[in-house]
Amino acid sequence: MTANSFAPAGQTGPFAIPTELLIGEHWAPAASGKRIDVVNPSSGEVLTSIADGGVDEAIATVDAADAAAAGWAATPPRKRAEILLACFHAMMAQQEWLAQIISLENGKALTDARGEVAYAAEFFRWYAEEAVRINGELTMAPSGANRIMVQYQPIGIALLITPWNFPAAMATRKIAPALAAGCTCILKPAEETPLTALAVAEIMRRAGVPAGVVNVFNTSDPGPACSAMLHDPRVRKLSFTGSTEVGRILLREAADQVISSSMELGGNAPFLVLDDADLDEAIEGAMVAKMRNAGEACTAANRFYVQRGIHDAFVAKLCERMGALTVGAGTDAATQCGAMINQESIDKIERLVADAVDRGAEVRLGGKTLDRPGFFYPPSVIANVQPGSEILGTEVFGPVAAVMAFDDVDEAVALANATEYGLAAYVYTGDLKRGLQLAERIECGMVAVNRGLVSDAAAPFGGMKQSGLGREGAHHGMLEYCEAKYIAVSW
Repeated sequence: MTANSFAPAGQTGPFAIPTELLIGEHWAPAASGKRIDVVNPSSGEVLTSIADGGVDEAIATVDAADAAAAGWAATPPRKRAEILLACFHAMMAQQEWLAQIISLENGKALTDARGEVAYAAEFFRWYAEEAVRINGELTMAPSGANRIMVQYQPIGIALLITPWNFPAAMATRKIAPALAAGCTCILKPAEETPLTALAVAEIMRRAGVPAGVVNVFNTSDPGPACSAMLHDPRVRKLSFTGSTEVGRILLREAADQVISSSMELGGNAPFLVLDDADLDEAIEGAMVAKMRNAGEACTAANRFYVQRGIHDAFVAKLCERMGALTVGAGTDAATQCGAMINQESIDKIERLVADAVDRGAEVRLGGKTLDRPGFFYPPSVIANVQPGSEILGTEVFGPVAAVMAFDDVDEAVALANATEYGLAAYVYTGDLKRGLQLAERIECGMVAVNRGLVSDAAAPFGGMKQSGLGREGAHHGMLEYCEAKYIAVSW
């Protein structure tokens, strides 16, 4: 264990969290000696600092992953499964401790953080089961000349780049399938929330993951370091969760070595409520879809399209429910809506709300930054949002619900699809047939009908259009880390 580590004040955990780079079996400092401050969004205070790696350390993680690659690929699937299951149990044994860490560095409410840890750990359990089910295929060629045998082999070293909003779940959603498939990996967490990833990596080491199979690289200058890794011919997989803008840059970098790329990018989720919907159920679903993680989720409902007959009642109830939420520090037990990640996020929300109001929208709840330490924006409802408002075309990533009325279903579908994004959507209706018909017409990779949550380790997570490429979760997620090899056989 490195001498540089972090232990949350007043918290008893299994270990002090290492704050260096995980390269093979060692927690190593950056050669430059540079550090990155980790800030508590609930107070604006610095929690600790972590090693700030450069290009040399980035390539060192590739070296470590390469050294472990052959041994891990040759490890029997059952053994890989047992290690992944051990990681699941180890994470769940530290659920409360990990939730506290997430709340400290991310600002989210403890209830959300506990849910994230359970969701994150579930990927280890799910892929422990999937690791032994990488099934091949054997068919006869149509001509009868030979058999067609297909094997699925590990694709190779994977670079995994994760965002700050779900620092545990976005890491395990990539690491678990990579390891199940037999790949080694380098995890590059977001610099805003690295402590959770470092804690998870140490938990995995202690649960039996061999040295070099999982490496962790932090940097304040990801461009040159990620470019160096993506131009190393040993790296064969890129999995990125983040903004569409950064995704485009990484795809260009990956193109030079023709690296297989999975992209989970931006969202702009529509939430459709039809006249025949159960109003109370729709409000419950809206609270989950909008306020999970205080709206800082790519699947968060961004645009609420409510049929005119139920519109006024929906807005009134939504204001009542959102207005009753307790805003506070993530680690406070009473908090239901935590802090935003940084001042930049606050500035963006303020700009989007101001633009909507300038175009004729009405602030029914909130709408102004809270005057207190930290980065807080209150739960807000903006009604009568006009077409062309920036908030309808931009992922708000905050606790603001933008509501518009619509008259007929065709209009609602057109409004829902009027975006370059296509990650998630939500539909509430009392007619299941109509709900499923709408789900097929909406251009999204995931549609929730009469529920406010889509995420599940056993379901394929991903989007259409500029919301991404490939899928995470389910059996599909493991195949993203496999190469299908065809062998022509005659006997």
